[in-house]
Amino acid sequence: MGKAMADESKFSGGFLNLEKSSDQYSSQRVLEFWGYHNTFGEQTQSDTLKLRYYQPLQFDQWRGTLRLDTSYVSTYGPTLPERSSGTYNAGNTMLTIWGNHPDVLKNWEGTLGGRIIFPFGNHGQWAAGPQIGTIYVPNKGSETRLSDFSPLLRYMYGFDAKGNSFANNPNQPALVRNLNIFPTLGFNLLPNTQIRFWDENGIILNTGGGGGWFVPLDAMVTHRLSKHFLFAVGASKQVVQSYPVYDWSFYGKLSFNF
Repeated sequence: MGKAMADESKFSGGFLNLEKSSDQYSSQRVLEFWGYHNTFGEQTQSDTLKLRYYQPLQFDQWRGTLRLDTSYVSTYGPTLPERSSGTYNAGNTMLTIWGNHPDVLKNWEGTLGGRIIFPFGNHGQWAAGPQIGTIYVPNKGSETRLSDFSPLLRYMYGFDAKGNSFANNPNQPALVRNLNIFPTLGFNLLPNTQIRFWDENGIILNTGGGGGWFVPLDAMVTHRLSKHFLFAVGASKQVVQSYPVYDWSFYGKLSFNF
């Protein structure tokens, strides 16, 4: 998918022998099919089918990327009502845009952007927030297996819950106030194979009521079969969970670029 697609546009200095990537964007469109299986407390589990699409953008000298995610989710377990257990319902849809203009922060070749979450399911919440990211790659001639260091910060602010009657949804979570931290690292295992850490699932700092951290160990192996086709499998396990999100997450994707 290219370094610029390492989880969406995702600062290190000379001591890591890295330099800013001169191209933070992909010129290709990318269509991805994702599947996730997550486990939570009290034997509750969920399966998610997700469609993700990347569209390159350019307006005059401004260049960027649009990413659209939409999903269907099935949650099941002995603690859930029988009528809702195991059925698929529409999940959240996310719209993310990032990019930059050469006259903005001229000495910094990163990206600025934002995300909006649309609660198209029976429950959920509207949320929005800004993001900032960049990509560092090894200096030319460096002998290293490191592919890229692509840090990303995003702050999400929930401002309206859908189905926000606690009589209908007593387990409804509080409105989101989260800082998402992606210290994404990619390493080349083989010419067409990488292992990527904190690419799909990052660290979360809850700045809302109760506070707390969610820190997972997240790893994904990607393999490019051809110029236009890549597949990946990954897993994530919570290590610090003072702010609970999931216990385990297993996932995979099929990615087509054109």
